[in-house]
Amino acid sequence: MKLKFANRMSYIKASEIREILKVTEQEDVISFAGGLPAPELFPIDEINQMTQIVLKEAGTKALQYTTTEGYSPLRDWVAKRMNERLGTSFDKDNILITHGSQQGLDLSGKVFLDDGDIVLCESPTYLAAISAFKSYGCNFVEIPTDEEGMNMTVLEDVLNNTPKVKLIYVIPTFQNPTGKTWSLERRKKLAELSARYDIPVIEDNPYGELRFEGESLPSIKSFDKVGNILCAGSFSKIFCPGFRIGWIAGDKDIIRKYVLVKQGTDLQCNTIAQMTIAEYLKRYDIDKHIGKIVEVYRKRRDIAMECIERYFPDNIRYTYPQGGLFTWIELPEEISAREVLKKCIERKIAFVPGDIFFGNSRPKPCKAFDKEGIVLWCGAVSKTLAPGYRVGWIAPGRFKEAIIRRKNIHLISTPTLNQEAVANFMENDRYENHLRKLRRELYANSIHFAHSIMDHFPENTKIVTPQGGFMLWVELDKRIDTT
Repeated sequence: MKLKFANRMSYIKASEIREILKVTEQEDVISFAGGLPAPELFPIDEINQMTQIVLKEAGTKALQYTTTEGYSPLRDWVAKRMNERLGTSFDKDNILITHGSQQGLDLSGKVFLDDGDIVLCESPTYLAAISAFKSYGCNFVEIPTDEEGMNMTVLEDVLNNTPKVKLIYVIPTFQNPTGKTWSLERRKKLAELSARYDIPVIEDNPYGELRFEGESLPSIKSFDKVGNILCAGSFSKIFCPGFRIGWIAGDKDIIRKYVLVKQGTDLQCNTIAQMTIAEYLKRYDIDKHIGKIVEVYRKRRDIAMECIERYFPDNIRYTYPQGGLFTWIELPEEISAREVLKKCIERKIAFVPGDIFFGNSRPKPCKAFDKEGIVLWCGAVSKTLAPGYRVGWIAPGRFKEAIIRRKNIHLISTPTLNQEAVANFMENDRYENHLRKLRRELYANSIHFAHSIMDHFPENTKIVTPQGGFMLWVELDKRIDTT
């Protein structure tokens, strides 16, 4: 086929989680993959009853088109719920009903992102958010996190030194995939930085209602004084995911832009699902239902934590979530999560390896675009592993024979033992695990150096902030003689 597809198709890859979930369709597989709600907790009888009532009392309306914004009573409920639970001050006109919070993320990409724009996110972050934003040609800068959430010092440094930042995406409560929850101070600080740098924030909150213990915290939006922060939510985790009903909430002028792009996507979310949910919320106690969900999930959390403590190696690290559906386990460097996954699947157990939750991918080398074999691509493990091995490589293209002749004259062969050592380390994702840790360390160092330079160097000093590597380029005032 010689069809010409849109450039964005090169950014879109199959979801690894969805591929893993195919395995879980087998009835005998025990799955820890994906944040799937427990199906036995779906209120099936009540939904059936509500559907019958909706069809009987307002069938023609339920089966007809409705407004893009969504069913008005449902939007009223969402606004009231957020105001009571999260400290916001919304009304229905601040709410757009979406096909799950996932559509809210996709619409955010349509509204805010152009090719080459930068999205700031937690490291690691929600895989489907990476997919949604990446389809609009953006790049990611990952901000490190600790037990209190995103590192605000690093975030501020990145905002100071990175051009084309267009969006910040966060999950501050029971984060996917780590299960971490941000502190109150970090929430306030992000709202402050968003206002200072005039950068919109998508605050995703699909799990916030599923708290097992601890004190509920206000949303980041509650500290928003300029209208830059939008909130995404969903009924998928507290009611049922099959209806695909969620919402995006924010400043009315921004929501009107979301309405425009949604009209070009699907016109509206399905009417009968919205009306059925609204009828359920009117006739039943949703908090009682959520309480049943929380009770079951808390017991499962406790069992999982007990098993990790009892059966996992001592030298692992993991999060102890106060709610939600996720925990994050860090294995020792010498253990490959993907190799563990292979063995687990053989035993009918599935989980998601952590490497897929990172937004950045390396840019393609020039060699990737070489159709004639005229580009020679050189590489080495000197900067990534150990320079003492003296192991590198070349992809010589059409010059292969000439390169081999020159190598034979020069040294015949590279020491075999060194090659074997490097090859062994590169097997089974150990090299990738090492690279992720190395990247985090080098990134933290670059931020630290840049911060120190701006604090202590003369005024008018400029820094070119690298997206990788070891180098910082510093430009001093022209009046300063560097010699």
